Amino acid sequence: MAFPIHEASSSSSPSPSYSSCPFDSTPQWDYQVFLSFRGEDTRKGFTSHLYASLNQKGIITFKDDKELERGDVISSEIIKAIEWSVFAVIVLSPNYAFSTWCLDELQKIVECKKILGHEIIPIFYRVDPSDVRNQRRSFAEAFRKHDERFGADKEKVRRWRDSLREVANISGWDSKDWQVT
Repeated sequence: MAFPIHEASSSSSPSPSYSSCPFDSTPQWDYQVFLSFRGEDTRKGFTSHLYASLNQKGIITFKDDKELERGDVISSEIIKAIEWSVFAVIVLSPNYAFSTWCLDELQKIVECKKILGHEIIPIFYRVDPSDVRNQRRSFAEAFRKHDERFGADKEKVRRWRDSLREVANISGWDSKDWQVT
Protein backbone atom coordinates (compact mmCIF):
# COMPACT_ATOMS: atom_id res chain seq x y z
CA MET A 1 0.00 0.00 0.00
CA ALA A 2 1.59 3.31 -1.01
CA PHE A 3 0.62 6.64 0.53
CA PRO A 4 1.87 9.99 -0.71
CA ILE A 5 3.72 11.72 2.10
CA HIS A 6 2.89 15.36 2.80
CA GLU A 7 5.05 17.37 5.14
CA ALA A 8 3.10 19.47 7.64
CA SER A 9 4.36 22.71 6.12
CA SER A 10 4.78 21.48 2.56
CA SER A 11 3.18 23.41 -0.26
CA SER A 12 2.18 20.04 -1.74
CA SER A 13 -0.36 19.51 1.05
CA PRO A 14 -3.97 19.28 -0.05
CA SER A 15 -5.82 22.56 -0.45
CA PRO A 16 -9.14 21.83 1.21
CA SER A 17 -12.19 24.07 1.15
CA TYR A 18 -12.69 25.88 4.42
CA SER A 19 -16.33 26.93 4.19
CA SER A 20 -17.28 24.77 7.18
CA CYS A 21 -13.80 24.15 8.55
CA PRO A 22 -13.34 24.81 12.29
CA PHE A 23 -9.82 26.11 11.67
CA ASP A 24 -8.86 29.70 10.89
CA SER A 25 -5.61 29.11 8.98
CA THR A 26 -3.86 26.76 6.60
CA PRO A 27 -3.87 23.25 8.05
CA GLN A 28 -0.83 21.82 9.75
CA TRP A 29 -1.31 18.10 9.16
CA ASP A 30 -0.52 16.30 12.42
CA TYR A 31 -0.94 12.86 10.85
CA GLN A 32 -0.69 11.48 7.37
CA VAL A 33 -3.05 8.60 8.21
CA PHE A 34 -5.88 8.14 10.69
CA LEU A 35 -6.73 4.47 11.32
CA SER A 36 -10.37 3.65 12.07
CA PHE A 37 -10.98 0.07 13.20
CA ARG A 38 -12.96 -2.10 15.61
CA GLY A 39 -10.47 -3.10 18.28
CA GLU A 40 -12.00 -6.44 19.18
CA ASP A 41 -11.75 -7.56 15.54
CA THR A 42 -8.34 -6.32 14.44
CA ARG A 43 -6.39 -4.42 17.14
CA LYS A 44 -3.91 -7.18 18.07
CA GLY A 45 -3.55 -8.60 14.59
CA PHE A 46 -4.14 -6.88 11.28
CA THR A 47 -4.33 -3.28 12.53
CA SER A 48 -1.21 -3.61 14.69
CA HIS A 49 0.73 -4.94 11.70
CA LEU A 50 -0.63 -2.24 9.40
CA TYR A 51 0.26 0.48 11.94
CA ALA A 52 3.79 -0.91 12.36
CA SER A 53 4.29 -1.11 8.58
CA LEU A 54 3.11 2.45 8.03
CA ASN A 55 5.39 3.75 10.78
CA GLN A 56 8.31 1.73 9.43
CA LYS A 57 7.82 3.54 6.10
CA GLY A 58 7.91 6.90 7.92
CA ILE A 59 4.17 7.52 7.57
CA ILE A 60 2.87 9.38 10.62
CA THR A 61 -0.20 7.42 11.69
CA PHE A 62 -2.81 7.95 14.41
CA LYS A 63 -4.11 4.78 16.05
CA ASP A 64 -6.21 5.04 19.19
CA ASP A 65 -4.89 2.46 21.63
CA LYS A 66 -7.39 3.13 24.38
CA GLU A 67 -9.95 0.48 25.17
CA LEU A 68 -13.30 2.25 24.98
CA GLU A 69 -16.17 1.65 27.31
CA ARG A 70 -19.67 1.03 26.02
CA GLY A 71 -21.51 4.31 25.63
CA ASP A 72 -18.39 6.47 25.40
CA VAL A 73 -18.72 9.56 23.25
CA ILE A 74 -16.15 10.22 20.55
CA SER A 75 -13.51 12.43 22.15
CA SER A 76 -12.33 15.81 20.96
CA GLU A 77 -8.82 14.28 20.62
CA ILE A 78 -10.15 11.76 18.10
CA ILE A 79 -12.09 14.43 16.22
CA LYS A 80 -8.95 16.58 16.00
CA ALA A 81 -6.87 13.62 14.82
CA ILE A 82 -9.41 12.91 12.07
CA GLU A 83 -9.56 16.56 10.99
CA TRP A 84 -5.78 16.94 10.97
CA SER A 85 -5.02 13.78 8.97
CA VAL A 86 -4.57 13.66 5.22
CA PHE A 87 -5.85 10.08 4.78
CA ALA A 88 -8.27 7.90 6.69
CA VAL A 89 -7.80 4.15 6.43
CA ILE A 90 -10.98 2.42 7.55
CA VAL A 91 -10.68 -1.25 8.44
CA LEU A 92 -14.23 -2.52 7.97
CA SER A 93 -14.55 -5.80 9.87
CA PRO A 94 -17.51 -7.97 10.94
CA ASN A 95 -18.16 -6.06 14.19
CA TYR A 96 -17.27 -2.55 12.98
CA ALA A 97 -20.88 -1.36 12.69
CA PHE A 98 -21.80 -2.58 16.19
CA SER A 99 -19.62 0.19 17.63
CA THR A 100 -21.29 3.59 17.87
CA TRP A 101 -17.78 4.98 18.43
CA CYS A 102 -16.61 3.56 15.06
CA LEU A 103 -19.74 4.85 13.33
CA ASP A 104 -19.23 8.33 14.82
CA GLU A 105 -15.61 8.25 13.59
CA LEU A 106 -16.78 7.10 10.18
CA GLN A 107 -19.33 9.89 9.95
CA LYS A 108 -16.67 12.47 10.88
CA ILE A 109 -14.24 11.00 8.32
CA VAL A 110 -16.86 11.26 5.56
CA GLU A 111 -17.60 14.85 6.62
CA CYS A 112 -13.88 15.69 6.40
CA LYS A 113 -13.73 14.13 2.94
CA LYS A 114 -16.53 16.42 1.79
CA ILE A 115 -15.37 19.60 3.55
CA LEU A 116 -11.57 19.26 3.64
CA GLY A 117 -10.90 16.94 0.72
CA HIS A 118 -9.46 14.11 2.82
CA GLU A 119 -8.80 10.78 1.13
CA ILE A 120 -10.50 7.61 2.35
CA ILE A 121 -9.06 4.15 1.85
CA PRO A 122 -11.40 1.33 2.90
CA ILE A 123 -10.08 -2.11 3.79
CA PHE A 124 -12.72 -4.83 3.79
CA TYR A 125 -11.33 -7.19 6.41
CA ARG A 126 -13.18 -10.50 6.44
CA VAL A 127 -16.34 -8.81 5.13
CA ASP A 128 -17.76 -8.64 1.65
CA PRO A 129 -17.84 -5.04 0.33
CA SER A 130 -21.41 -5.56 -0.91
CA ASP A 131 -22.49 -6.62 2.61
CA VAL A 132 -21.09 -3.35 3.94
CA ARG A 133 -22.63 -1.28 1.13
CA ASN A 134 -26.05 -2.94 1.39
CA GLN A 135 -25.80 -3.47 5.15
CA ARG A 136 -26.39 -7.19 5.12
CA ARG A 137 -25.27 -9.95 7.52
CA SER A 138 -23.48 -8.53 10.58
CA PHE A 139 -24.08 -4.96 9.34
CA ALA A 140 -27.84 -5.58 9.16
CA GLU A 141 -27.78 -7.03 12.67
CA ALA A 142 -25.83 -4.05 14.00
CA PHE A 143 -28.28 -1.57 12.49
CA ARG A 144 -31.27 -3.48 13.89
CA LYS A 145 -29.73 -2.95 17.33
CA HIS A 146 -29.03 0.72 16.60
CA ASP A 147 -32.61 1.22 15.37
CA GLU A 148 -33.87 -0.21 18.68
CA ARG A 149 -31.44 1.75 20.83
CA PHE A 150 -31.73 5.08 18.99
CA GLY A 151 -35.36 4.81 17.89
CA ALA A 152 -36.04 8.43 18.82
CA ASP A 153 -32.98 9.62 16.89
CA LYS A 154 -33.58 8.07 13.48
CA GLU A 155 -31.51 10.83 11.84
CA LYS A 156 -28.35 9.72 13.69
CA VAL A 157 -28.76 6.13 12.47
CA ARG A 158 -29.54 7.36 8.94
CA ARG A 159 -26.28 9.39 8.89
CA TRP A 160 -24.33 6.32 10.01
CA ARG A 161 -25.96 4.20 7.29
CA ASP A 162 -25.25 6.85 4.64
CA SER A 163 -21.61 7.21 5.73
CA LEU A 164 -21.11 3.45 5.63
CA ARG A 165 -22.63 3.23 2.14
CA GLU A 166 -20.46 6.09 0.90
CA VAL A 167 -17.26 4.47 2.18
CA ALA A 168 -18.27 1.05 0.83
CA ASN A 169 -18.65 2.61 -2.62
CA ILE A 170 -14.97 3.67 -2.62
CA SER A 171 -12.60 1.22 -4.25
CA GLY A 172 -10.48 -0.32 -1.53
CA TRP A 173 -8.72 -3.52 -0.53
CA ASP A 174 -10.58 -6.76 0.12
CA SER A 175 -8.94 -9.35 2.38
CA LYS A 176 -10.33 -12.23 0.32
CA ASP A 177 -7.97 -11.09 -2.47
CA TRP A 178 -4.84 -11.41 -0.30
CA GLN A 179 -2.50 -14.34 -0.52
CA VAL A 180 -0.94 -15.45 2.72
CA THR A 181 2.58 -16.75 2.24
